[in-house]
Amino acid sequence: MTTSLPERQESTVDPKLLEILVCPLTKGQLEFDSSRQELISRKAKLAYPIRDGIPIMLPEEARKID
Repeated sequence: MTTSLPERQESTVDPKLLEILVCPLTKGQLEFDSSRQELISRKAKLAYPIRDGIPIMLPEEARKID
């Protein structure tokens, strides 16, 4: 018998975590993009991915943005 896992709602980042997280390069504020599951650093022009609810704050893992 197979059991299905309950449908997961779109994951979000804890607002308190967003208050303390900063870009590791610029130390600037990050914006949460819920549709792409990324944290955006406008100053560094990077988008840090969120995987399984965990922000990956490594510049080499970030996507460059315009």
